[in-house]
Amino acid sequence: MSITVTRCPVVKKVSPRAGLIDLTVQCPEIARQAAPGQFIMVRCEGFTLRRPLSICDAQGDLLRVVFEVRGAGTAWLAGIGERDSLDILGPQGKGFDLGDVSRTVVFVGGGIGIFPLLHACRRFGSNATVLLGFRTVSLIALTDDFRAAGADLRLATDDGSEGHGGLVTDLQTARLDEGSCAAIFACGPRPMLQATAVEAMRRGIPCQVSLEQRMACGMGACLGCAYKIRRADGSETYAHVCVDGPVFDAREVIWS
Repeated sequence: MSITVTRCPVVKKVSPRAGLIDLTVQCPEIARQAAPGQFIMVRCEGFTLRRPLSICDAQGDLLRVVFEVRGAGTAWLAGIGERDSLDILGPQGKGFDLGDVSRTVVFVGGGIGIFPLLHACRRFGSNATVLLGFRTVSLIALTDDFRAAGADLRLATDDGSEGHGGLVTDLQTARLDEGSCAAIFACGPRPMLQATAVEAMRRGIPCQVSLEQRMACGMGACLGCAYKIRRADGSETYAHVCVDGPVFDAREVIWS
């Protein structure tokens, strides 16, 4: 798989809620080879470093990213319109190893970690149970997309304003108690990922986690996204989330 730098026209832009931007670009060079869980690096005018964005979906020639406005770079991106274009580098990183998509699997996502799960979930269709957690009902996003993919979607909110009142990992425990699950795929805040991984390992279920880590160069040169992991022989080392991940086998990750 090669990494491409290309300029891509924006063909659709929506804002599902305040501070959330949903962009679709025509980018065949990247969309056709993007694997679920990978990301792109977008050049923002006036900034030296590109901004990393998870790939939310890729279908045909179209590439979709969904992001929250959290700083000056994403604020600039939020100002992009449908007649503009973006300078994009990608696809980058190691995505999810989906394996046999006829298996029954579970996806666990929290907050902005839900976005890269859609591309992967679509491959499994009705074989996927998708568990999404949010702080409150006003932050819920992409539910129609996950349902359209055929998934069994279940929601949790910290304040109980929608779905289960509590943690999304409560939903995970309940779903695993129901029966068959061949694998778990997760992306979200570190405490959620740790709890997801611990429960998966306790039950002997393979689990892959996509780590949310700040990136700078995106090429493994600056060491800004280094993360401690455990090798197969039990020794510890540091991996670069941008090139060795962002997806890791949960058994590799050292959480404390």
